[in-house]
Amino acid sequence: MRVWPGHPYPLGAVWDGAGVNVALFSDRATKVELCLFNSADDLHESQRIELPERTHNVFHAYFPDLRPGMLYGFRVHGPYVPQEGLRFNPHKLLFDPYARAVGRNLKWDESLFGYRKGDVDGDLSFDDRDSAPFAPLGLIIDSAFTWGKDERPDIPWERTVIYEVHVKGFTKLMPDVPEKLRGTYAGLASPPAIDFLKRLGVTAVELLPIHFHIDEDFLTQKQRVNYWGYNSLGFFAPEPRYCATQAPDMMAQEFKSMVRTLHSAGIEVILDVVYNHTAEGNEHGPTLSWRGIDNPSYYLLADNQRRSYIDFTGCGNSLFMRHPRVLQMLMDSLRYWVTEMHVDGFRFDLASTLARQFHSVDRMSGFFNVIHQDPILSQVKLIAEPWDVGEGGYQSGNFPVIWTEWNGRYRDCIRRFWKGDSGMVGELATRLAGSADMYEDDGRKPSASINFVACHDGFTLNDLVCYNQKHNEANGEGNRDGNDHNLSWNCGVEGPTNDPEILALRARQQRNFLATLFVSQGVPMLQAGDERGHSALGNNNCYSQDNFLSWLSWDLTIDQQRELDFVHRLIEIRRQQPALSRRCFFESSLQGDDVDDIYWLDSSGQRMNEAAWGNVSLRSLGMLLLGHCSQIDEQGACIIGDNLLVLMNADEKPVSFTMPKSVQRFPVLDRLFDTFDGDIQVVSYDTSAPYILRPNSMALFRHRI
Repeated sequence: MRVWPGHPYPLGAVWDGAGVNVALFSDRATKVELCLFNSADDLHESQRIELPERTHNVFHAYFPDLRPGMLYGFRVHGPYVPQEGLRFNPHKLLFDPYARAVGRNLKWDESLFGYRKGDVDGDLSFDDRDSAPFAPLGLIIDSAFTWGKDERPDIPWERTVIYEVHVKGFTKLMPDVPEKLRGTYAGLASPPAIDFLKRLGVTAVELLPIHFHIDEDFLTQKQRVNYWGYNSLGFFAPEPRYCATQAPDMMAQEFKSMVRTLHSAGIEVILDVVYNHTAEGNEHGPTLSWRGIDNPSYYLLADNQRRSYIDFTGCGNSLFMRHPRVLQMLMDSLRYWVTEMHVDGFRFDLASTLARQFHSVDRMSGFFNVIHQDPILSQVKLIAEPWDVGEGGYQSGNFPVIWTEWNGRYRDCIRRFWKGDSGMVGELATRLAGSADMYEDDGRKPSASINFVACHDGFTLNDLVCYNQKHNEANGEGNRDGNDHNLSWNCGVEGPTNDPEILALRARQQRNFLATLFVSQGVPMLQAGDERGHSALGNNNCYSQDNFLSWLSWDLTIDQQRELDFVHRLIEIRRQQPALSRRCFFESSLQGDDVDDIYWLDSSGQRMNEAAWGNVSLRSLGMLLLGHCSQIDEQGACIIGDNLLVLMNADEKPVSFTMPKSVQRFPVLDRLFDTFDGDIQVVSYDTSAPYILRPNSMALFRHRI
């Protein structure tokens, strides 16, 4: 095979229409070999070719005779000195970090480990068994795709409604989707799936990780999988198990088709990405890619014991974010998904880890700086999960401008209020108004707050009101896994029940959570399934449950259909009422200043005063939003909306709400919903009489301007 010098960029194995340029970075390697495989069934490579050129520590070559469809991996030579962090082992076939597609998945075998498992020296020993029969393989692809007139929906943050969804779980049981497409990218883009998303009213799907990932060895031994996918091995390749096509070279095409179809329906695609760690784990993990390419360059190692990894993620390792090539890899990956795959944004898992250049989280870190100056990435939607498991990792409200954040304080506050905890109305008002205390001081807007009550990582909304304790026995970890930090409220009975009063109360509480979410300033995020009461039977960590605990059921009961209709109505109201999705913070404080846009009310219809805010036993609150100029459009003009009155009662007793005098000037209001019974019919209400807000319920009223 002919070998030309080629170029050190782009990294990976890239087809340019005439041949393939191959490039791999390693600071400390002494030799890099490209290994070619004729088929996924081959146990050993058909050719092994040394990359002859080395430029700025990038090994590279150009192969005019290579074509798309070829399977490949690397063997990287260098010193094996684990005490110094060096773990080169050319007996291990390595997956290309820049591979655009996966030609063969991993098969667990002890030969995948760089050390000999069970040896008295542990990870200091050296394993010389060839891992080629079991290692994952990259695939060279032709990236050409006909995008046609594809345009990003480019939906403003304040009009965004996010639907957090798993590609497989969403359509796996959807009866109107052809069976061969269920649980795939093509299934998510099928007409029944698109129709559901459109009718529901969401504007963006936030996909749980779709980067190529592997199932941990301990899971496969228990015949389970890493269903969520937070165990990445390829930051450029779409996960093949979500592909309807069986042709590996068409998998990227299927993903692109999904994005194009969603865009044509006006729906954005946001990827949940896991750049904080990799699937190789700690020093006892396998040698699959980065560890064997250049361990000290890619991973954050302990200063006083280079054999060990610093772990801010709870997953064994953390990427070395100070290294320019690591930053380059992440930036190349992000740009690839935006420019080549046309996605609209990213949610960064455990994003605090990405800001750790040394030990502490630094908002001026290289990661933030390179994204902020990037003309492509700075213009897409950026969402941080603003914490990790390391010291000082909880950074809610501390991410820089252009970032939005999962607002964990919002989640906890809303749960505590509806649970009936005392002294919550003050913080409730702050969260309803967009959490200005967290975001306003650095110039961000209410849309910096991604509001949610439930997400994939924890109880479903249904289980939040049905269980006090987690029930993760199905995970096979002795119920020790999952989050113990519960703010659930099970209405007095743990788990399923046939008691009609308890069932009604649970349904009401779910409606309270959902209604609160959609009347709050900020960006609402709805977990898929919560719109129809999906239950995981109390499992709050379904990461390994590729079954009915995670898959959405489409055989809805009457009650589930009513809940779905209720959520659809909530989203519709939010879309119609600009006062619920302002671009800027309110100009008021909680102290009753004279302002024009928001008023906080007690049950007597009076403005909340200092004494009322300090009443720890108070469990009710009114919020009046004036819609005369409730939102500013992109040209700076006022968008006129209706006046809205929100009444909330987390007490177990009814509250008689007197309408405020400013409302009594209008003889009739339209009641848009009441969560007590889930009524979503518009009902006229006489403002001269108090409104009896029944126990554990809320209501929304409208006055047309």
